[in-house]
Amino acid sequence: MGGHLKQANLITAQQRLRDQVAHALRAALISGELQPGRVYSAPALASDFGISATPVREAMLDLVREGLVEPVRNKGFRVTEISERDLDQYSELRALIEVPTVGAVTRSASREQLEALRPVAEEIVASARDHDLLGYLDADRRFHLALLGLHGNDRLVETVGDLRKRSRLYGLTALDARGMLLPSAEEHLELLDLMLAGDAQAAQDLMSRHLSHVRSLWAAQGAAQGAAQGA
Repeated sequence: MGGHLKQANLITAQQRLRDQVAHALRAALISGELQPGRVYSAPALASDFGISATPVREAMLDLVREGLVEPVRNKGFRVTEISERDLDQYSELRALIEVPTVGAVTRSASREQLEALRPVAEEIVASARDHDLLGYLDADRRFHLALLGLHGNDRLVETVGDLRKRSRLYGLTALDARGMLLPSAEEHLELLDLMLAGDAQAAQDLMSRHLSHVRSLWAAQGAAQGAAQGA
């Protein structure tokens, strides 16, 4: 039994390192340190981390499943690129799904179900205020998917979750520095208040504006990256 416990502890430690590396890589993607279109090798990244290549390679495979990077045979992993057309299409799909669903949830959800989301909405605002970008994205994902989950359609939640992964934000650091994240974060609390008031139309209108604001963040970041590359 003792041998099994030691093995379990070893596996847990390996998994923890893999998760830590994946977390650090996501942070590097968000900050723009890892750039779209570029190929990164696991050994080179492992050297930066000061660890072996195995947990880095495993962490990269986690990011492959999330759509953040793609494997390049015998070279490593390429950070996936997203075109303006891709972003427009993802935004359109999200609006088609999320806007009417928010209206439906406003009419069907209980006050207790909606109030249960308030701590997550407050977490989004706190993360934006504290410049915790990974925390911001994590709380934002949990809020939106939990809200949609109140509609009771698991496939709908799964689809939006996939769209969110494919249209994640690059370079949030620059957007945060320009003060563009906090107003978007505060819209989550405003949305909850409208839903609790039973105003389905106003909640739908706000969700539509919120998603358009997110698309504006992408556009602003794309322009900033283009200017930086031109310079």
